[in-house]
Amino acid sequence: MVDGDTVVVKQTWRIRLYGIDAPETKQTCQDAGQTVHCGIEARDALIQLIGGQSIGCDIRDYDRYSRIVAVCRLDSGQDINAEMVREGWALAYREYSTDYVPQEQEARAAKRGLWNETFIDPWDWRKLH
Repeated sequence: MVDGDTVVVKQTWRIRLYGIDAPETKQTCQDAGQTVHCGIEARDALIQLIGGQSIGCDIRDYDRYSRIVAVCRLDSGQDINAEMVREGWALAYREYSTDYVPQEQEARAAKRGLWNETFIDPWDWRKLH
C-alpha cells in the first residue's frame, strides 16, 4: 500500500481507490492534544483490511497521473473503498463522487478513525503542502 487510498497490485499497477480520499502518509492530525500520524494510520488500516487477500478492481477512470481509478473488492465481495470510509480512515471525495457519503456520515456519527481526531481534509492538506 502506498497510502490509505492507493494500492499497488503485483508491484506493477498503482490503483487509486475511486470516490474516496485519505490523509497523505506525511499528514498529521491531533488526538486529545497529541500529534498523531493519521496518514500512516489510514495506510495501516488499508493494509489490515486487505490483509494479504486477493482483490478485484473495477476500473472507473484514469487520473491525471495515469493511475487506474477503481472500486476494489475483497474476494468476499466487500467494497474496500466503502469500508475505508465506514471505518473513518478516508472521506467521501465529493468532488468526484457522492457514492460513499452515507458511509462517511456513519463514521462521523460513530466518531470512528479520523472522526475521533482533529484533521484537515486531505484535499486541503495537499493544497497547503
